[in-house]
Amino acid sequence: MVVIDSQVHIWPPNTPDRPWLPNAKPHLPEPLGYETLRSWMDDAGVAAAILVPPPWEGDRNDFSLAAAQKYPDRFGVMGRLPLGNPASVERLKTWKDQPGMLGIRLNFLQDGAKRLVTEGTADWFWAAAERHGIPLMILAPSLLPAFDRIAERHPDLRIIIDHMGCDRDDIDDAVGRKVDQIVPLARHPNVYVKVSATPCFSTAPFPFRNIHDPIRRAIEAFGPQRSIWGTDLTRFVQKCSYRDSVSMFTEHMDFLTESDKEWVMGRSIMACLGWNVRS
Repeated sequence: MVVIDSQVHIWPPNTPDRPWLPNAKPHLPEPLGYETLRSWMDDAGVAAAILVPPPWEGDRNDFSLAAAQKYPDRFGVMGRLPLGNPASVERLKTWKDQPGMLGIRLNFLQDGAKRLVTEGTADWFWAAAERHGIPLMILAPSLLPAFDRIAERHPDLRIIIDHMGCDRDDIDDAVGRKVDQIVPLARHPNVYVKVSATPCFSTAPFPFRNIHDPIRRAIEAFGPQRSIWGTDLTRFVQKCSYRDSVSMFTEHMDFLTESDKEWVMGRSIMACLGWNVRS
């Protein structure tokens, strides 16, 4: 089984020549570099990881790309792109020419970002990403019906719904209610679900059995070939070890067959992003 983590943040120190955004709230008290992450991955049995540049660095992708270029067999990048910047239109044409860049990750948690979707300002982007074959990871817990419509209008646009559609406040029983909202999107063959950050959404002890049923329902709706495991590791390292976040799926979810695990833990993200990782 090739285990691939579909979401990890890494970041360098906050320095005058590379400042974080004002009011930055990193997940950890110290920066996390890719050499340290690589060691953690080795200890946890994780073959490769998708790097998602964190929001406190703004729209910079260079640190994650440097990791992917140094270790192309271990790291790929889903980069950040400011949709409100006119220059982004041209950047899409050569987006995947950047070594290590696999697609784009978009965050629609803030009101201004949400309006790009609800007011149609970002409509140009869905068509362009579809045309250029750029997969998307989407964090948009309050906009799931909008992405249902976007997926229908753009059937060749690969969309990965992050964290089963959950927001930070979706804890315990709320996870099941959010899964109810993502299940309708499973009818689109171009939509995938990322079963990621799962320890964050439970107050139960490891292996977080109170959210196993909604995880099962999400995977059954999309099928293992469109269900993608991931951690968002830096959000829960003080609650759950990296190895435990792997074994939660590989050892504690009886509803997953061995074939299911192979897809969920790695094959599905490789197929979606066109990224071949050897064990």
